[in-house]
Amino acid sequence: MYYVRKTLEISAAHRLELGYESKCTSLHGHNWIVTVECRSRELNEDGMVADFTHIKRMIHDRLDHRVLNDVLPFNPTAENLARWIVDNVPNCFRCSVQESEGNMAAYEKD
Repeated sequence: MYYVRKTLEISAAHRLELGYESKCTSLHGHNWIVTVECRSRELNEDGMVADFTHIKRMIHDRLDHRVLNDVLPFNPTAENLARWIVDNVPNCFRCSVQESEGNMAAYEKD
């Protein structure tokens, strides 16, 4: 099994839709640290599991300096963002999304 890991930073804002009172329902921003992990039993025709540039384009170029609520079709929690990345990046099996020093969420495909 081959593995690659790409870590990138995204500056983005969001507001959460929550069933309880929270300051996070107001628009606010983070410098998100996103770690994408991909794997494959075989390398592609270019000798890669995934091209790091393609991973960056799919995530950074779509989300950086944006309001996540405006570009994503779901409540942009760190958990939902991790799941969306796993579901949309080819060969991705795990993603962690850190929105601040002490707050990180991850999603891993079964």
